[in-house]
Amino acid sequence: MSQGEAARHSTAKPQDQGWAWMVLLAAVLLQGMTLGFPCCIGVFFTDLQHEFQASNSQTSWFPSIMVAVLHGGGPLCSILVKRFGCRFVVMLGGLLSGLGMVSSSFCKSISQLYLTASLITGLGSCFSFQAGVTALGYYFVRWRTLANAVASTGVSLGFTLWPLLSQYLLDEMGWRNTFLIFGGILLNCCVCGAIMRPIQLAPGSLPQPAKPEEEPESRVEEAQLSNGASPYHPTLQQHTRRTKCGSILQKYLAFDIFCQNKGYQIYTIGVTWMMMGFALPHVYLVPYAIHNGVEEHKAALLISIIGFINIFIRPLTGLLSGHRVFTGRRIYLFSLAVLLCGLSNFICVISAEFSVLILYCVILSIAMSGVGALIFQVLMDVVDMDRFSSALGLFTVLQSITLLIGPPLTGLLVDITSDFHYVFYNSSFFLISAALFMGLSFCALEKKNKLRKASKVHLDNPSRYQYSETSTEPKAESQSPPAVEYITSI
Repeated sequence: MSQGEAARHSTAKPQDQGWAWMVLLAAVLLQGMTLGFPCCIGVFFTDLQHEFQASNSQTSWFPSIMVAVLHGGGPLCSILVKRFGCRFVVMLGGLLSGLGMVSSSFCKSISQLYLTASLITGLGSCFSFQAGVTALGYYFVRWRTLANAVASTGVSLGFTLWPLLSQYLLDEMGWRNTFLIFGGILLNCCVCGAIMRPIQLAPGSLPQPAKPEEEPESRVEEAQLSNGASPYHPTLQQHTRRTKCGSILQKYLAFDIFCQNKGYQIYTIGVTWMMMGFALPHVYLVPYAIHNGVEEHKAALLISIIGFINIFIRPLTGLLSGHRVFTGRRIYLFSLAVLLCGLSNFICVISAEFSVLILYCVILSIAMSGVGALIFQVLMDVVDMDRFSSALGLFTVLQSITLLIGPPLTGLLVDITSDFHYVFYNSSFFLISAALFMGLSFCALEKKNKLRKASKVHLDNPSRYQYSETSTEPKAESQSPPAVEYITSI
């Protein structure tokens, strides 16, 4: 072994061993605390309504804002990670999450709750989760896929434990004291962040920061200066700002891919539309059960059942989708899972008995596991990996918009009609229509691509923007992840 190879080996030693497994444990806890937390908000729905004399629509803004910020804050988190590092951003997120929940325990109106528990806690959860996933990518290379799969079990654990803990604390000490305790629990994200100490990578293992977005700007400045223009000239400054703004948008929000890649365009529109109905059962299932005479602790148990089944079904779904049989067909498997989610909602319309609701939760959890396991895998299939991070930015921002407006609009409909069945009717409409749109559109796109291939004599350089299965395996196991990457989950 040469001296250079020995140096690289010794420098990269922390990866895939030793302290990396402590970082993995911290990532599991982070995902359980951040992504699992919003699922318990339905437990407090009725109490918050009575406390603030709020309607269903007004109360549903509370979880909607939290989930929307959690999913849509990715670009901001990415910028902070690039500037300050993963460890700092995870700890900042924990501080914001704890501060938001502690402040919410003193709120005097539902609008104050929007600012504290929804906006501040949601943003903090976004920072902790997404920076934690990025740090995990630096600590694992060979076992990165396994590490991410294990870390994602934290979401299911959170789904299982948060509702049970919430109902117990709510019965014992009320929602205000419960929120105060939740603030203390979420502060443990800071402890998880402290574990994620910066890793010393081998020289050259990180990709060199290419700056193609700065080149046009530099050329314009040089041209202006060569013509005698002052660097402080208003026109030059305005153009520089415009160029820099466009570069940032292209880096974090890939509108160019959306306009040119039909597969990405169809998938993004379909998932964005799907999110209008996807979150509705999580918000309204517990209030619906209580409204129909189910005891409060049993109603909270329904969400825990969904999370518990997810622990086992989601990894199995991920393994199943990776089989060669589904190569080129994962989008149809995803559409089928979304369709099953939509159809399962009709079980709640038939009956609101506790045994029937348990059956609904089992079927919904199986379908949700498919959606959660495949949503980002399909995205990797329809875009090139070198643009995945920016494509994910636009994808999650658009999701956050529909996640924000879906529950309040449905709550308004429930307020007008006084019928909770419209929650499940709405959810089914959005989910079934999204599933059909994505499945049929990709089928038509696939046929169109086959006809196009058949009509051409030679296809040495096929379009990089047509929908095709691409390998998701890393090109080299020693390659480090991108400097900044933000990921969200369902």
